[in-house]
Amino acid sequence: MNEVTDLSYALDTFYFLICGALVMWMAAGFSMLEAGMVRGKNTAEILTKNIALFAIACTMYLLVGYAIMYSSGEGGFLPSLSFLIGGENSVEAALAGGEDAPYYAMRADFFFQVVFVATAMSIVSGAVAERMKLWAFLAFAVVMTGFIYPISGYWTWGGGWLDAVGYSDYAGSGIVHMAGAAAALAGVLILGPRKGKYGKDGAIHAIPGANMPLATLGTFILWMGWFGFNGGSELKLSDVASANNVAQVFVNTNAAAAAGVIAALVLAKLWFRKADLTMALN
Repeated sequence: MNEVTDLSYALDTFYFLICGALVMWMAAGFSMLEAGMVRGKNTAEILTKNIALFAIACTMYLLVGYAIMYSSGEGGFLPSLSFLIGGENSVEAALAGGEDAPYYAMRADFFFQVVFVATAMSIVSGAVAERMKLWAFLAFAVVMTGFIYPISGYWTWGGGWLDAVGYSDYAGSGIVHMAGAAAALAGVLILGPRKGKYGKDGAIHAIPGANMPLATLGTFILWMGWFGFNGGSELKLSDVASANNVAQVFVNTNAAAAAGVIAALVLAKLWFRKADLTMALN
């Protein structure tokens, strides 16, 4: 029995790590997509923002974010201030079985979670592209990834008040995407539109991206990364039910992406009388 449990623990840990690596690869997708969509003169700054935000997210979530998100007790609104990851799951606890027994390494959970944090911050990066100074953006990244995201994540995945009232977030639609989108919306409301986007009479001036092949590559990388993002959110693979769920999630994710491309192309044709690559990519 222990050999089977050892194998399932190792398999689920490995699956978690591989899915985390796929989500980490999304950072490259965001970088390529954003760099292709902005003007050539801003490419270097966009790439600097993307690699720096990933490094900051990994560091801040390691130092304080993970502990805030998962070590603050059940049902609360404000978490306690904690530091670092904590101890690893013990062999004895894993082999003991039972509903609450760990079935993957805690370090694998941390790695999977930290790349989610970077994804949330990448949403902000795309929204404020070409309108926010580098160091101001990086300063906000420290606050967002070290404190804002972990607190909102604690409310649900960490057992806080939203979890206590029955709210469930399977793959981070609220914790990752709504948190990132809310921060992005706050940023663009403060910063306003890019210079030259609108004329004095309200006319809209297109600001074409500098490199559409790069943006297309970024989109395909993101498409691939979503399989790790959503598929890994099943959290395990070592039993029949979980394996079937993972397969279903992969199929749903791919179908949704394909439908989004088709819908964008059709809408662009009806609206602009021609296919629009940027609409399809986004």
